[in-house]
Amino acid sequence: MPIQRLAPELVNQIAAGEIIERPASVLKELVENALDAGAESIRIDIESGGLRLIRVRDDGRGMSAADLPLAVTSHATSKIGALDDLEHIATLGFRGEALPSIASVADLQMTSRLAQDDHGHHLNPGQSMVPAPAPHPPGTTIEVRDLFHAVPARRKFLRTERTELRHIQDLVRRIALGRPEVAFRLSHNNRELLNLPALGPQAADRRVSDLMGAGFVESSLQIDTEAAGLRLQGWLGLPTASRGQPDLQYVYLNGRMIRDRLVMQALRRAYSDVLFKDRFPAYLLHLQMDPARVDVNVHPTKHEVRFRDSRLIFDFLHRQIERALAHGGVHSDASADTDSDADAGPRMGGPSMGAVPQTAPLSLPVAEARAVYGDLPTEASAPAEQPASALSDGVPRLGHAVAQIHGVYVLAESATGLILVDMHAAHERIVYERLKRQYNDQGVAQQPLLVPVAVAVTPSEADLVEDSQPLLQSVGLEVDRVGPEQLRLRSVPALLARADGEALLRDVLADLRVNRGAVAIEERQQHLLGTMGCHGSVRANRRLTPAEQENLLRDMEKTPNIDQCNHGRPTWVSLQMADLDRLFLRGR
Repeated sequence: MPIQRLAPELVNQIAAGEIIERPASVLKELVENALDAGAESIRIDIESGGLRLIRVRDDGRGMSAADLPLAVTSHATSKIGALDDLEHIATLGFRGEALPSIASVADLQMTSRLAQDDHGHHLNPGQSMVPAPAPHPPGTTIEVRDLFHAVPARRKFLRTERTELRHIQDLVRRIALGRPEVAFRLSHNNRELLNLPALGPQAADRRVSDLMGAGFVESSLQIDTEAAGLRLQGWLGLPTASRGQPDLQYVYLNGRMIRDRLVMQALRRAYSDVLFKDRFPAYLLHLQMDPARVDVNVHPTKHEVRFRDSRLIFDFLHRQIERALAHGGVHSDASADTDSDADAGPRMGGPSMGAVPQTAPLSLPVAEARAVYGDLPTEASAPAEQPASALSDGVPRLGHAVAQIHGVYVLAESATGLILVDMHAAHERIVYERLKRQYNDQGVAQQPLLVPVAVAVTPSEADLVEDSQPLLQSVGLEVDRVGPEQLRLRSVPALLARADGEALLRDVLADLRVNRGAVAIEERQQHLLGTMGCHGSVRANRRLTPAEQENLLRDMEKTPNIDQCNHGRPTWVSLQMADLDRLFLRGR
């Protein structure tokens, strides 16, 4: 067959194959167009999971009679006009492909009116490209009927009506979370599923609570930080409120919802120190930057982007989120109100039975933060926090130790109630953070063993040690292979001088096997430091003197990420006086 120019209808169907995968894909394009038109209210009506009908009505700027035919013409758009505009895209759409692509695989009709016009105009591209006068309020209504009727083969790949509706609901939730200032209504087969009023900036958390659950807001840290022309706002779920699947992870770039690999990696790295394995954090984050610093014209669906300075973006996200998790985030004065805290239930480093976790109860002294992280970008609108070790009445934040329970827990009395500490989990985090600080400052100090420890291993484990020598040296371990199945441990980190050398080495070997080749060298180092921190911590059933119990509490107050141990478990729980009163039915 000779080379020939494709018919416009075929070109549009090919384009539709890239951006129109299912009914939710159609809805995404229509809602984004409505948002670009400045809509403050969007109504969505769906029938039969979107196959029979998708109708989107908005109160945006609308279109003139002359614009309606152009809107369904390929590569016609009002959003860019020159190559320079492509470098500064601030709208959600810009290619001018969505409507003609949809029209090529479905029956599309549009009715629109400008605010200054007396009436609107209706266009049915399948019948005529000449708009006809029609009554309509200011704004636009687009109807898409019989999706994929022109390409029956595409229908075979669609799921059930319930599945397609679930994709639509998830899409509307994602868009609505990113635009709380816009009202959304969603109905399916004339049954209303969602009705979200428009909210002001001060009430944005209400939209988050409505769509992600009140528990998410109560179990998250609010972050608002700015540096190097980048701003990050939103909510970070506490590590102790992690989930078994990544279903509550939302990231928006300049108002555009994205699922970018670099952003996901930065978030995963920031949470890696405080999460259980195979657990996923929940978060809702808005990243804002100059549109010229990011290329959104990378993927047909625009979910993936390309940053001009990817290293800067990664470092900014990683360090700011890591810092927020360590410090307890940015809180308003209201979050520190003692009356509201008392009524909220037990406070904790992690959730406990029947309790709702509160925003992080510890803050970190500035000097300690600098010692661990170095100079970091400053947080926008974040008031300077008082050191965690002191309250206004002179009582330390974690109180004073009063007893040890079964050699496992330390009980302390605070200014507002009782504190219960898992001493092994807390000390594990303390040792781990000290190892990290040593590593970041001048490298982990080694302690040569008076008598090297001989350890019998498999040949593959011995090979693994030989291949990992630089990594082992970097975390303070000196291990030699002295035979096909024999290792000799000669030095350990000075902080772990009293640890069981053989048990330590075997756990390190297990860690190396699990993470070999799967993660970056920095992550492997952090994994090993965490494993060694567990060995260097105080064990259960060890009796601590009153002075040791007190020292543990004071060390906790100076340690970042102290709310969780290295494996993501909570390290302490607080019972307020109001909680104790409720337990004993006082005041009734």
